[in-house]
Amino acid sequence: MIIIDNMLAFRAASGNPIKVGMIGAGFMGRGIANQIINSVPGMKLVAIANRNLEGAKRAYTETGIEDIQTVNTLIDLETAIASDHYAITDDAMLLCQAEQIDALIEVTGTIEYAAHIVMKAIAHRKHIILMNAELDGTIGPILKVYADRAGVILSACDGDQPGVQMNLYRFVKSIGLTPLLCGNIKGLQDPYRNPTTQEGFAKRWGQKAHMVTSFADGTKISFEQAIVANATNMTVAKRGMLGYEYKGHVDEMTSMYDVEQLKELGGIVDYVVGSQPGPGVFVFATHDDPKQRHYLNLYKLGEGPLYSFYTPYHLCHFEVPLSVARAVLLQDAVMSPLAGPKVDVVTTAKINLKAGDVLDGIGFYMTYGQCENSEIVQTQNLLPMGLAEGCRLKRDLDRDQVLTYDDVELPQGRLCDQLRAEQNAYFFPAKNLVLVK
Repeated sequence: MIIIDNMLAFRAASGNPIKVGMIGAGFMGRGIANQIINSVPGMKLVAIANRNLEGAKRAYTETGIEDIQTVNTLIDLETAIASDHYAITDDAMLLCQAEQIDALIEVTGTIEYAAHIVMKAIAHRKHIILMNAELDGTIGPILKVYADRAGVILSACDGDQPGVQMNLYRFVKSIGLTPLLCGNIKGLQDPYRNPTTQEGFAKRWGQKAHMVTSFADGTKISFEQAIVANATNMTVAKRGMLGYEYKGHVDEMTSMYDVEQLKELGGIVDYVVGSQPGPGVFVFATHDDPKQRHYLNLYKLGEGPLYSFYTPYHLCHFEVPLSVARAVLLQDAVMSPLAGPKVDVVTTAKINLKAGDVLDGIGFYMTYGQCENSEIVQTQNLLPMGLAEGCRLKRDLDRDQVLTYDDVELPQGRLCDQLRAEQNAYFFPAKNLVLVK
């Protein structure tokens, strides 16, 4: 959104920058900090919360900031911000409560921890930018209900592939076409990858092995496409998505999809492996007007019926500050659920599992995630991938078997389970008897 640059320049010239807090200071968090501090006039990253204080400090020092204060109370945080100092803390709730902070960037990649953060931030009427498709794809719709009630923006971010798809989708709709497929381009898809197989790649790029594994085993892209579906009312054509392998350009793939099927499904989210321009995104769309189809053919988009639009890159942390500006200055969400979930990510056994096993987390050794239409998830009582960690198995399960709630004992007292129950009751009342509080 080009208008954002002028609006930020005005805030900079006025000496009134958008004040941002960030929760999480890992690989992506450090990139966001560097981007805001060194490349975004009109915005100031006033505080970073991280469970490891050294990580929060590192995020600042790598940008050249040395004037860092460790704070343990809300008063200390407010004083540091008012005094134009940069603050770090291991208590994320302080950032959620600070009156001087305009918006929060949540970049922890967690579910339970992040659920507490988002609910506290909403209670204190903070705009929230999520770089956390896992949380969004698990309980995003009910979090959006709470955010709407509080009058704040809860949004996914520009730069990451879901946000890039959504910007392209909005553009395609704005010029009069009907999007029927939102696609994500992958270089690799192997559901049996694990942190051991991905250790070398992770070390090369300074990332965590389990995070890299979640990309390779398909869990991450499943969460990403689920939140695109929830923001567009699209579905998936089958469990796990179609996931074609194609070595050419995505422009050449328009004939591989059945247009009538896409229309009947209300549009789909999907991914392709090995295509160009990797690692970009694409939208396939139709146009009902033969006069406009003639122009599209003239402009080298072909004869249809599907027309290909693509963005050949996604720049992750570089664009996240733009998402903050859109929320604060324009009350515009990059992407958020339209209503209830359309697509969920379901827990699938990566190996043969035994009764009594306690499931590990996303991107580890025991499970991977697949997209499934939410109506089926409700009907079959399937276990969301975002809730699987810490669950104890009641019975043996074979590799590639999708888990149900009946297969596991949930950990006690988790907010994420409570919110998921509320989400089910709110959006699928006929199938759920849990009362929404």
